[in-house]
Amino acid sequence: MNLAESTWTDVRDAETNLAVLPVGSTEQHGPHAPLGVDVMTAEAIAEAGAERYADEYGSEAVVGPAIPVGVAEEHRDFDGTLWVSEDTFRAYVRETIESLVHHGLDRVVVVNGHGGNVDALREVCGRVSREASTDAYAVPYTWFDAVAVENLGHGGPAETSFVRHLRPELIHEDRTDEAAEGGAERWGEWLHGTNLAYDAAEFTDSGAVGDPRDGDAALGEELLEESADALVELLEAVASRRD
Repeated sequence: MNLAESTWTDVRDAETNLAVLPVGSTEQHGPHAPLGVDVMTAEAIAEAGAERYADEYGSEAVVGPAIPVGVAEEHRDFDGTLWVSEDTFRAYVRETIESLVHHGLDRVVVVNGHGGNVDALREVCGRVSREASTDAYAVPYTWFDAVAVENLGHGGPAETSFVRHLRPELIHEDRTDEAAEGGAERWGEWLHGTNLAYDAAEFTDSGAVGDPRDGDAALGEELLEESADALVELLEAVASRRD
């Protein structure tokens, strides 16, 4: 069930306490890929996972609207990037989850598509789950931590392939050379385990990390399949969780 496409009575009558909340970011992914990569991937995984969960277990999961702006100030030097502070992000996600819990959707999986959100989401879900006044339980699910992604990078082969599968018309294939030639091989500037760079522009001119010319729509489809399958297992574990 897609929350934004449902009526309030649909939600009232739904026989489930399970919700999926996609969370992403609006940020640069090189000159070739759209700013909404992280939102698109999170939404696609959430929807595919919920659909497969319903097919396999005969029970619905309500998919909430995606939260499109996250913790992304590290991309501030690239036009179009949006970000909020960690405090604002944590509060917004927490209160959105609390809204779902208020309506009886007290088992929540937050499907995340952006690395900068990871720490904040872990804290938020922990706070929700520890709240004594509710029976709520929430966990974050970051797709690229759940599946085998070699050299994830940023706007590199994995994410670019994902969009090549979902929305191929949004990839500017004529700009992938520019992205690769002005990109970096790895994220950050490391010395003795310390990342000296706070902003992406310090180590990548194009905004890309990894070569987007590698990988294709088939890889993107594979990543979606694996991510959705992993989400189904997680949804079942969360649905059956007892405090």
